[in-house]
Amino acid sequence: MGQGQLQGGLLWSYLGHGAVAGGPEESSLSNPAFMEYTSRVFGDVTVVVQDCPSWDLLDSDWTGVRSVLEQADILVIKYSVNDKLAFQQVRNGYAPRLRPLLHHWGMPVILVAVGARLNDWSSCVPHSEGLQLSRDLGATYLELPSLNHVFVSRYFGSVLEYFMIQCLKQKANERPEKRRGNKLNEPRPPHLEQPARLPPIRVEESSFSQDLQWLLERGVQFADVAFYSGDSGKELGWGHAAVLCAVSPYFRQLLLGPKASERPISRCACRGDGRGDMGPPSLLSTWDGGMGMEDGSRPDGHLAGRISRLVVKDPLLCLCLWETLMFLYRGAWEWEHLQEAMGEKLNNSLAVAQLMDRIRSFLGRDKGPRDTPNARAAQLGPQSLVNLFNSPLYSDVIFMVQGSVLLAHRAVLVARCDVMAAMFSGKYAEARSRVVPIHGVSSDTFLSFLEYLYTDTCCPASVLQAMAVMVCAEMYQVKRLQHLCEVCVCAYLQSMPSRELASTGISVIRLLRRAKCHNAEQLYVWLLHFIANNYLIFSHKPDFLELSDEEREQVERLRWPSRGYLQELSEYQQRRRKLKKSRCLVM
Repeated sequence: MGQGQLQGGLLWSYLGHGAVAGGPEESSLSNPAFMEYTSRVFGDVTVVVQDCPSWDLLDSDWTGVRSVLEQADILVIKYSVNDKLAFQQVRNGYAPRLRPLLHHWGMPVILVAVGARLNDWSSCVPHSEGLQLSRDLGATYLELPSLNHVFVSRYFGSVLEYFMIQCLKQKANERPEKRRGNKLNEPRPPHLEQPARLPPIRVEESSFSQDLQWLLERGVQFADVAFYSGDSGKELGWGHAAVLCAVSPYFRQLLLGPKASERPISRCACRGDGRGDMGPPSLLSTWDGGMGMEDGSRPDGHLAGRISRLVVKDPLLCLCLWETLMFLYRGAWEWEHLQEAMGEKLNNSLAVAQLMDRIRSFLGRDKGPRDTPNARAAQLGPQSLVNLFNSPLYSDVIFMVQGSVLLAHRAVLVARCDVMAAMFSGKYAEARSRVVPIHGVSSDTFLSFLEYLYTDTCCPASVLQAMAVMVCAEMYQVKRLQHLCEVCVCAYLQSMPSRELASTGISVIRLLRRAKCHNAEQLYVWLLHFIANNYLIFSHKPDFLELSDEEREQVERLRWPSRGYLQELSEYQQRRRKLKKSRCLVM
């Protein structure tokens, strides 16, 4: 017999002479493309076999094959160990289609490798590959060198009969009328629907990089660093010492001196001869000191204070100074964009590579094996100004909040907050004063507000602090911070167990009032749904009466569990009590 005939006769060999072609009349598995035959096992159990003639049927009639698979109890997959090409086609083409269905249905699968391997091992299927396929399909793996009585009956038959017995037990358990002690007249409890999903809080994408880009492009009023060409003496642009020092250790050493960490960082020693006091050594010999620093003054005379004049002596940096400053201001992580912009301007790959190395020296790092895009993006980004937060480094404004002194920088404030920009740019007293008093906000709350402006992050420690920061954000019209605080409030409340929610001193109803008062519309809607989903907890609290008629109507409409379910539950309990009284129990 050929190898293909041996595979086709596997189940026929197991069933023996009792197998009859065709299926029972009540069978719903009929498919004309399959070879079908029936037999009996265990005396009175009918087995219906649907034999797929070819794997190509999965391509031509996938719907029909799937309907047969879906109704089957056991799946047997056969292949010849001497037909490696066909095995690879099954493993790579058909097994990925069957795998999710088999895992979903949970039916037992038997993978059988039929035949004895020939001497030509290149055309044979190794044992390891068959075993791996069985693991992928969640199947039991068998190898049958031939289809004689010993291999078919003892090995294959014992495994198949085990799964048959398991299927029979499962089918018996699925018949509720035959279960021992089944109570047909027992009332069924009402079905409890899941509570409605809480509406999501939408938060805007971060605008940190765009805000600092705006500062570089339009924040000349608060600039205190001027760049000049070393060759022509032409003015190249303006910058902000605080931002440059926060992003770049080179600028910090250049502007503050080599011992910047040991000196009062609010001072900057400058000399009129074009050199900084104990300035840093040159990073590249071609720069001859890189940049010189001189005293200067703003042409418009709007901002009082010392102006640092930096002379750019490198011609490549003179050409690409704007792109370099834009890269530093946006967080010093968009290396690909910087390289692309320089390539368009210089049109020289060697010059671009040299300038990229010099910019890395600005940041105090060299290109190494871990200098990948993801690693570079994680280095600074929105955390580029974290060293400026509440730091005296170039601080030009002092906030007095409840007796506490908080240091800040006008350039960062006007870039990140429109209200601060109007306050420090207009004809207000704050624009001409170094000390600015803040009223109506606690020092911890205002410090958290400033932390967001500098780091683009918000991590309040409690629900009440999150609400306080949200109120402060609404006062200064920082919408993203307001929405982040709303998310924090929702997360804190949702993490509370029911017992803690019932005993907590936090009034969710009053949080609802504050959310409505301070235009936190998303939080207001979320709290209404939260109260409705925990109706049995909040309806017994005294402040539940503080809800308006419209709010109470909405809560009643969304309440969980619903009134209808509670009514059905009460009727079910009454029927249970009556049934228990009328039943005669005999031990």
